[in-house]
Amino acid sequence: MRRRRGAVVAGVVLVALAAASTPAAAAQDAPAQRAVVVATEAPGAGPSARAAERVAQMSTAEQAASIVMGHVSGTDPAELRSYMEGGLGGFILMGANIPGSDIELQKLTAALTIDPALPPLIAVDQEGGIVSRLPGDDYPASTTLKNLPVADSTRAFAARGSLVARAGITVNFGTVADVTSDPGSFIYGRALGTDPSSAAARVAAATTAQEQFLGSTLKHFPGHGAAPGDSHHAIPSTGMTLEEWRTSDAVPFVAGIDAGASLLMFGHLAYTAVDAEPASMSSTWHRIAREEMGFEGVSVTDDLGMLTSSGVPEYADPIANAVTAVAAGNDLVLMIAGSSRETAGQMAAAIAAAVDAGTLPAERLEEAATRVMALRLQTSSATSAWTVCPDCTPAG
Repeated sequence: MRRRRGAVVAGVVLVALAAASTPAAAAQDAPAQRAVVVATEAPGAGPSARAAERVAQMSTAEQAASIVMGHVSGTDPAELRSYMEGGLGGFILMGANIPGSDIELQKLTAALTIDPALPPLIAVDQEGGIVSRLPGDDYPASTTLKNLPVADSTRAFAARGSLVARAGITVNFGTVADVTSDPGSFIYGRALGTDPSSAAARVAAATTAQEQFLGSTLKHFPGHGAAPGDSHHAIPSTGMTLEEWRTSDAVPFVAGIDAGASLLMFGHLAYTAVDAEPASMSSTWHRIAREEMGFEGVSVTDDLGMLTSSGVPEYADPIANAVTAVAAGNDLVLMIAGSSRETAGQMAAAIAAAVDAGTLPAERLEEAATRVMALRLQTSSATSAWTVCPDCTPAG
């Protein structure tokens, strides 16, 4: 989304076609859906500049709330709208938030936006296959795409991206850039390749395809493949060196960053030869992503509730984890597992209190809030009108 929106000239119309698919033909066989996207950005007033201006006018408490992505269960638009009135920067939809029809889902996502000029980041985990939240995603997923030509990944993720965007969702935590050849790894069934090169090609294809419609996310940096174990219940670790990582697990992430991914999700896993802390809490890994890999988008934590579930005493407090995560370099903090209606607000309050106490630099919060704000403004700089297009000829 960063590169697409930056490259679109005001008044230019992008027509994107996506259709249902078979494993070999992705989006080629069913009636197409049409998205008409019109850029409205004024020359010389890009999202980054406008974001900096907006953030400079916000209080510390407002900045803190803007970098928290909240979650509560339920499908009542009024209740979810009330939840978002606290100024949170985003909301992640899980299965319990998905109503029974497309129209109901569109009404729900619309209700999450308090200010139409500044919509929150509305996210979902729609990898396809094993991890899917939305109905209707029958497109090929990682289990088959890793054995198909790269073009199939392009078609599948173009279709998947259009499905997500049609629902009013602006961020997809959907591109698994981890790589492993071990069928026993919990991430094997979700990875897009079994070696760095093949995974990189499919990650780049998935990223380019989705960025036409929404902000795509690479996960779980710096890569689960080398670290055995499931981070939903523990902190997987590996002794792989930084030099070894650069030629292996880093490769798909480099490809996705170069393809223009808007977000990079940091995993709760440790490369102990680089930093004993999990990457989500590591300033070293954030520096590597920014300075060595050139990532300029929004860095987001994996679910902080998972870190709490690891059983490691120093990560038992999710509110403290949020502050540590921002200090390490995350721009957006996220918690699902174990969260309540109050959790997101408590995280925001703790972040603001840390700034007031001088334990979290105000400049770090401002930097994070500006990156999140820029992405939010990008989502509001174009409009999408989705219609069924039975007369359209599917792309490909």
